[in-house]
Amino acid sequence: MLFTHHRCAFAGAVTLVLLGAALPPQALLGAGLPTVTAADQREQRDQPELSRFYDQKIDWADCEDAGMGVPEDLQCGKVTVPLDYAKPDGATLDIAMARFRATGESRGSVLLNFGGPGVSGVSEVTAGGDDFMGLTNGYDVVTFDPRGVGRSSPVSCGDGIEPPADPTDDPTEDSEPDSDNPQAALKLLRKAADACAKHSGPVLPHIGTVNVSRDLDIMRDALGDKKLNYLGFSYGTRLGAVYAAQFPDRTGRLVLDGVDTLTEPLSEQVLANTEGMQTALDDFLTWCTEDISCAFGQDPRTAREQMVDLVRSLDENPLPTEFGAPFSGQDLAGALGQALYSKELWPALSQALRSLIEDGDARGLLRFTGGGIAAPRNGGLVDEADIPMDNLQAALIAVNCADDPDRPTAARITRNLDRLRAEYEEASPVFGRYRLTQVLMCYGRPKGTDYIREDVRDVDTPKMLLVGTRGDPATPYRWTVETAKRLGPSAVVLDNKGEGHTGYGSSKCVHEKVDDFLLYGSLADAGSSCGAEERPPS
Repeated sequence: MLFTHHRCAFAGAVTLVLLGAALPPQALLGAGLPTVTAADQREQRDQPELSRFYDQKIDWADCEDAGMGVPEDLQCGKVTVPLDYAKPDGATLDIAMARFRATGESRGSVLLNFGGPGVSGVSEVTAGGDDFMGLTNGYDVVTFDPRGVGRSSPVSCGDGIEPPADPTDDPTEDSEPDSDNPQAALKLLRKAADACAKHSGPVLPHIGTVNVSRDLDIMRDALGDKKLNYLGFSYGTRLGAVYAAQFPDRTGRLVLDGVDTLTEPLSEQVLANTEGMQTALDDFLTWCTEDISCAFGQDPRTAREQMVDLVRSLDENPLPTEFGAPFSGQDLAGALGQALYSKELWPALSQALRSLIEDGDARGLLRFTGGGIAAPRNGGLVDEADIPMDNLQAALIAVNCADDPDRPTAARITRNLDRLRAEYEEASPVFGRYRLTQVLMCYGRPKGTDYIREDVRDVDTPKMLLVGTRGDPATPYRWTVETAKRLGPSAVVLDNKGEGHTGYGSSKCVHEKVDDFLLYGSLADAGSSCGAEERPPS
């Protein structure tokens, strides 16, 4: 299972325009969105106008099989939530849900979120629901597509940003800008923001974790649960922490695996992720070169140099594909980022890279950035074919920007554009440009909330379990420790001394401890750990 970040079509165009730039994280700070306080949350939570949303029941039905083997016992449904919680009598949107029923007597539900932000929960349980069947010994296992994701009013940025038909109409877009012409980068970033607003519809201004948490509470009530039992991965840990702060009296057993930061600006989060992914790539190439079939030969240092050259070559001359859009170096970076989250994917990644290099075939790599599977029959929910191809990355950027009060202002981008490339390429010559784009894409968007950074702390909830993995390339272990301290005495840390992004799917020890906590309330004292489990690729 992949709990990961994804790429959209237009991001490559923006990335290519920024190839010669460098901007340190501290230069990206900007103004914040008006503060959403805890008092505001309580007032909105208890609004009488929300009663119609809390009184609904879910009409569960069989899920359609879209040709990918949807499990027969998977059911699909929806809940309706307000588009704007400040105007609950206004427009609404439907949240797509899916569940596996408890095998025996159910004590309620446990809700799953698979991260991203932008990952479809419905698709994930369709493809990998077996991982959670142990929880059906006592719970209905339920997941959902958050607002703006998958079948829940998916956001999009369209087909990309193209230069004008006549380059003389706008010489700044005729080629990559150099450091003396930063206005071209700013213009392209603004165009990207405008395209996202145009193609996403009314949901875009109301996307973000604060609102998804409110949706989560409506789901909890519609499921008939007095308290929320929850398992969140990666970004899903941010959502779980926000829920605990907004609804402490409705919080049950929460597990946060692959813990996100609540305090670091988006620019610093991305830089940490960039460094982690480069380390994971170096480890993969070391492993790959031990096999005679490795496309990069048998020398790890040479293999790393060849990977950098491959990314740059594909950016200069993207590879045509049967899907229309060419495959660029930034597409390769996105596919690598997916595959490197789990060592179990290394053999498939090695084979896909060999196909790319020897045969010019990118299909194996494109599979790492695939979309959804199942579509609910009832309620007129969106079919998979209607989900935009760029929804995963469009949602990721939209949510991260909505959750972060900092902005890369025009003045700071202009002033620091010369240093952009150096900062991120020092962290990773493969992923630097790709990750940097995710930060700069917040330019031109509405300011984000500071509620998460300022108010998600010292939660008054039952004990919750935070799982941190020492070798996690995406969410550093230090984030688990920092977030636990921030959340207060309720947070208990499980130290997983393994590798990979999140522990539940890769460590038998973590899996058992999480299930024991969710099913029986069994929770070891803070400081408990799971040893590294050697699971070499085969």
